[in-house]
Amino acid sequence: MSDLRFDCTKGAGKVCDNCIMDWQQRVTDAHNIITQGTGAGSDYLGWLRLPLEYDRDEFARIKQVADEIRNNAEIFLVIGIGGSYLGARAVIEMLKGPLFNMVPGKNTPQVLFLGCNISGSYVRDCLKIIEGKSVYVNVISKSGTTTEPAIAFRIIKEYMEEHYGQAEASRRIVVTTDAHRGALKTMADKCGYRQFVVPDDIGGRYSVLTAVGLLPIAAAGCDIDQLMAGAAKAYELYSNPDLKTNDCYRYAVARNILLAKDYSIEILTNYEPALHSFGEWWKQLYGESEGKDGRGLFPAAVDCTTDLHSMGQYIQEGRRILFETVINVETSQEDVIINEDLQNFDGMNFLAGRTMQYVNSKATMGTVLAHNDGGNPILMLHVSGLNEYVVGQMIYFFELACGVSGYLLGVNPFNQPGVEEYKKNMFALLGKPGYEDRRQELEARL
Repeated sequence: MSDLRFDCTKGAGKVCDNCIMDWQQRVTDAHNIITQGTGAGSDYLGWLRLPLEYDRDEFARIKQVADEIRNNAEIFLVIGIGGSYLGARAVIEMLKGPLFNMVPGKNTPQVLFLGCNISGSYVRDCLKIIEGKSVYVNVISKSGTTTEPAIAFRIIKEYMEEHYGQAEASRRIVVTTDAHRGALKTMADKCGYRQFVVPDDIGGRYSVLTAVGLLPIAAAGCDIDQLMAGAAKAYELYSNPDLKTNDCYRYAVARNILLAKDYSIEILTNYEPALHSFGEWWKQLYGESEGKDGRGLFPAAVDCTTDLHSMGQYIQEGRRILFETVINVETSQEDVIINEDLQNFDGMNFLAGRTMQYVNSKATMGTVLAHNDGGNPILMLHVSGLNEYVVGQMIYFFELACGVSGYLLGVNPFNQPGVEEYKKNMFALLGKPGYEDRRQELEARL
């Protein structure tokens, strides 16, 4: 049985096997465009064959540096924003759990993420946490001038040099950046930081299986060999565009069918807290890839059963503008048995002897049926369990589906021109040289 199984049988009459098969020619065309590199954004297809063709020498260096960090660091600071941190955080939490930093007895450092916001309070708290601890840093930025990570690194660089001296700080700071140019590359060369490469042909949101994601993932104690092996397996599984067998492409088609029927919001629903950050990574992947030219689904995510006590009412009975893609993890890495209580004040003795995973699985399917009865189409991705091999498959599944879906939609899935607008306004309001005219215009509007 496959580790990933796509199921559209809960499509509420809006999507089915037959209507998916009607898209075969369009899918074959999109598959040929993406595999032959003839479409818009084809300069950013380096992720496509990455699981087979990654740089083995750099991969070995990643593992070597990750071993050093695990053996010497109490705190590992990962500085980056967007695709520079979301993928790594998602994988670490999927494999180690959302509370991994607080689990006692582990032999890996705490992993803290900075540079993903501009909050002084957040950075100040991080500085309090790392005080007196052995710290290593990985700053990830192709240019080195992205505002959020650049400010965070400036502060952390100062801290490291004050506490360790310049030479030792340089040994503890690892940079992942452009191979040839950019402010961070220049700084790394001058300061002697160890360096890994952000590939030119892979955009940030597709970069989790490069050094961008692999170094933090390995430093957290995850098996990146198995992660890449899982991605390679997915490459093999989804290399044939036949919709009878290619679940990745079936998912891409199903979401486009629903969009054409005015379901404009896709909710990625999970029933495991370990998948929360995966939802954040997925939102960036699909939001940046498809949200352009006035098109695309709006990607949202919910954590269940938690959000059933907040968002559940709207999903059940609100406007019929959304559908759910449910990730159903079939086995739990660890579990807890519910014991009998002689007094039974809570009335839960009918669950005595059951595991929490069993209860969660019934809650999952009960909710799916309820939302389906409420008129919500539901797509399901059944996942055998959360280990490196399966997670590697999941990453590649959603990356490939995103690329193909973008071409089916008629957009370039590998650019993001809209994200520059807020930066221009921010720079103008901050008084950055060269933005004086825009600053006057914006201040007049405020």
